[in-house]
Amino acid sequence: MSRRAAWTVLIAALLDRLVAEPPDPHPVALFGRLVAPLDRAWSHPRAAGAAIAGLLPAIAAATVGGLVALAERRGRGLGVLAAAVALFTATSHRLLVETAGDVVATSERDLDAARDALLALAGRDASDLSAGAVRSAAVESAAENLADGLVAPLAGFCLGALVSLPAAAAGAAWVKAVNTLDSMLGYPEKAHGTASARLDDAVAWLPARASAGLLALAAGDPSAPVRARSWLDDVPSPNSGWPMGTLAAALGTRLEKPGVYALPGGERFPDGAVARRGVRLVARAGWLAWAGAAGLAWLARRAEDPDATTDAGGGS
Repeated sequence: MSRRAAWTVLIAALLDRLVAEPPDPHPVALFGRLVAPLDRAWSHPRAAGAAIAGLLPAIAAATVGGLVALAERRGRGLGVLAAAVALFTATSHRLLVETAGDVVATSERDLDAARDALLALAGRDASDLSAGAVRSAAVESAAENLADGLVAPLAGFCLGALVSLPAAAAGAAWVKAVNTLDSMLGYPEKAHGTASARLDDAVAWLPARASAGLLALAAGDPSAPVRARSWLDDVPSPNSGWPMGTLAAALGTRLEKPGVYALPGGERFPDGAVARRGVRLVARAGWLAWAGAAGLAWLARRAEDPDATTDAGGGS
């Protein structure tokens, strides 16, 4: 990786801060339209699902990588800008934090409105949730989506940037496509979604644990992931429990999806103050993720750059 990759991360972070969400038509929504017709009954669902999981993220990655490569041919600065837009599109930080914060704030004055607002974060039935359970769901979702929506695409970008800037953008797009497939197809009742779910589990394994570390760092509580470890066996996902459990431990509160899992960091659901602190920690951990990705890009050598050995002193 080179300085151009670092600038790409910084510009993407700035776009996230200033814009929060790409304008319509959102590229991820366009990808979802490509997936939707494939979400149907298949005569051989496992084989169809494997083909979907293999081909669609590859198509997304090739499209994004190709566009960045075309931009690079017109100028290195234009290539950086194109890659930054691609990375911004594949990540979400400010919108996640703001949405979770809005749910927490609304839960203190209008529970029915908070239950409705929670649907933007979590797919669970919120109709009977107490205010504390709504806040728990908001904090859980913020922690989980820190890993899926920010750290994982940044990891894909950093790995791809070891090859080239177009490959970095393609890596972020591939990760985002895998996660989108899982969110649309990865349910037990959809046999054609099994491959997508398993692929997403593999892709998210390291980002979920890295996110737990970032949350512990943001909270100034390095032992939080260790304390959370014993609670994670009941969480169905092999990954999402790590950031959620770490946040529960750091906050000293109980986070729970009724009937599914409980993360007993404390005896009670979070009150408003605790939930707001949880959202702030997710925001802080997200900025640590942006900074860490930029730092890795700045320090690492990029295989494609003939000046990689002197890059730190005045290369690209």
